[in-house]
Amino acid sequence: MTRRVMVGIFDDEKDLLQVTRAVRSRGLRILDVYAPYAVHGLDQAMGLPPSRLPWVCFALGLTGAALKVWFEYWTTAVDWPVNVGGKPWDSLPAFIPITFEVMVLFAGLSTVFAFFLVSRLYPGRKAVIANKGTTNDRFALVIEEADAAFDPPQVQRLLESFGATEVYERAEEEAA
Repeated sequence: MTRRVMVGIFDDEKDLLQVTRAVRSRGLRILDVYAPYAVHGLDQAMGLPPSRLPWVCFALGLTGAALKVWFEYWTTAVDWPVNVGGKPWDSLPAFIPITFEVMVLFAGLSTVFAFFLVSRLYPGRKAVIANKGTTNDRFALVIEEADAAFDPPQVQRLLESFGATEVYERAEEEAA
């Protein structure tokens, strides 16, 4: 299924931030914003909720550490207890370095996989770029024409009033 979108191209990040706030305050649906680098405050201007990836990282890092401590205790004290120089079988201080390493491994890999899953970034996916300059020195704001109340000339005037160098409409395939 295709949908119509309006794309506004900007040369300055300050203009992009201002127009994003204005578009959102008018109740228009912002589909995406493209920038050649991270723009401070853009997530608040778009009204995006805080990311839950830090919680995923924390939970799976803690899970990895707990599983590693359990596994190491089980192997040294339950499954195959070996007397090495009279040391105790369940010496927790000896488990700390490898537990930390496994915790970092679980946390890092799980965060990457969760990011790919949430972003729907999978092998073979075709990139949709709003404008070729957005990978170099331009900023793009993509607004979805969601309903019949969407007035393209009025939105074009709004974008141009905030310094848009180019405004155009296009049809776009919806992501599954």
